[in-house]
Amino acid sequence: MSSISARLDPSPLRLWPAIALLAILWLFRLLPRLIEDPSMQLLMAAFFAPLVCAVLILIWWVVASRATWRERVLGLLAFLALAVIGFFVGHPTIRGFGTLGAVQWGASAFVVGLVVSRWSRLERRTAIGLVAAALAFGYWAMVRMDGVWGGDFKAERSWRWSRTAEDNYLTERESRSGGSSLDEPLAEAEWPGFRGPGRDGVVPGLILAEDWQARPPRELWRIQVGPGWSSFAVAGRRIFTQEQRGELEAVVAYDAENGGQLWAHEYPSRFFEAMGGAGPRATPTLAGGMLFALGAEGLLHRLEPETGEVVWRADLREDSQREPPTWGFSSSPLVVDGVVIVHAGGEGDRGVLAYGVDDGRLRWGAPAGGHTYSSPQLSRVAGELSIPMVTDAGLTLYDPADGSVMWKYDWPIKGYRVLQPLVIGDSTLLMSTGQGVGTRRLDLRREGASLVGEERWTSRGLKPDFNDYAAHEGSLYGFDPNILACIDLETGERRWKGGRYGAGQLLLLPDASQLLVLGEKGDLVLVRATPERHEELTRMKVFETKTWNHPVLVGDRLYLRNAQEAVALAMPLG
Repeated sequence: MSSISARLDPSPLRLWPAIALLAILWLFRLLPRLIEDPSMQLLMAAFFAPLVCAVLILIWWVVASRATWRERVLGLLAFLALAVIGFFVGHPTIRGFGTLGAVQWGASAFVVGLVVSRWSRLERRTAIGLVAAALAFGYWAMVRMDGVWGGDFKAERSWRWSRTAEDNYLTERESRSGGSSLDEPLAEAEWPGFRGPGRDGVVPGLILAEDWQARPPRELWRIQVGPGWSSFAVAGRRIFTQEQRGELEAVVAYDAENGGQLWAHEYPSRFFEAMGGAGPRATPTLAGGMLFALGAEGLLHRLEPETGEVVWRADLREDSQREPPTWGFSSSPLVVDGVVIVHAGGEGDRGVLAYGVDDGRLRWGAPAGGHTYSSPQLSRVAGELSIPMVTDAGLTLYDPADGSVMWKYDWPIKGYRVLQPLVIGDSTLLMSTGQGVGTRRLDLRREGASLVGEERWTSRGLKPDFNDYAAHEGSLYGFDPNILACIDLETGERRWKGGRYGAGQLLLLPDASQLLVLGEKGDLVLVRATPERHEELTRMKVFETKTWNHPVLVGDRLYLRNAQEAVALAMPLG
């Protein structure tokens, strides 16, 4: 009789610890969206703290819930079974990063189910909690992950059965009739590769009109492209980029006048990671009538830019003896003195690799950090040409002749580094300190045969993540981390902050003191480059989807793309 009574009148659960943990879990999930400028530490806490809370909820259930031991054991085993089943039946893009979200939702639903059924019969209250958890895991089994937003790492999700933009693009390509042809010889490269001739995003000699209502940019063409975060290289009527096409990676030449495809070199390779999605990350490089492109899985090609014919191919995985890093091989090739240089991140002297441009044979290797999203660049520092390279290990200056280390600045971080080092004048180097930490100025000088460097300042007034910056007339302009900001180059003190453009990219037009900003949500914005205040001059909407790719401006032609579309605009000049 007492057993029947206990089943009809169960002891109430001690729910307040679970409710408190649930409140903390969702507070951390929502904080990055409630705070105007979340720090990287807060973003990391918002990522890991909810998972910790979910684990603590399970511990509460077993240790302090007041449920019967039968309920506790069966409830825990059933919850873990739901998580395992959800992992294996879920879409491949959910496994890993998305699994953390599924566990958090499952634990939250379990608690809500227990609260709703707290006075139910013993066999019902646990069952109701598990049914609620099953619904949460079931939702995650029916969606796929399309990446994250750069500003707050908010996930992009879609129903797993819905067509992706890549699916639509592949279908559209199949129905497209033929491609374009171009008989013109290859012109000199006006924009030879990543971020322009100096890899600094500076476009001298241009002034843009500052009222796009009166004189709007004119759209010349718009086409669908495959996923990828590459930018463009431009030579006359040919523009070159990289993209994903199903299980094939592609280097593509488009006609700058109409967007028609001139040629495409496709080869079996597909890189995917949950936060950035599919596709190549690097940008092709034009040099001396040659075209070089590095794929996300490490295939380096030299191609004929007029036809796409392969001259040679190298595999960074073999030469560096490593697998692709988390974000893929992302180094845009640099061509210097007969070699093409890329970052690989292998051990020993396999960190930076140089291949002969004529035959693709490995000429030299040099030690470097294990990973970076940054690319090698050629700069004159303290009177000598060198190749500054930023990695997770710090900053290294290499001799372009043989890869020997000219100067090394050790500054290891656990996270990632993305931005290009910025050289100002003959002796100043700026580098991003890492995720949410700030920007550091280093001053170099020559003492005899050696380079000597010292830290001038480290500023938290500008904390860029993967958005490159530009210097103009004593000020540095960039993103902090997703709001445009300006700091003083002499002191590192912030001058102003304003303009929520997300994880956007920018170009500097120094002759006009203008910043051309391509926002993460597809807005094109013209901003005055002045230390006085944030002054937005004009704007227009270009894309409706996430945009991380760097803009390219050649004369009055602006070439933009993201992971779904590419567009060419004729810009009104001032």
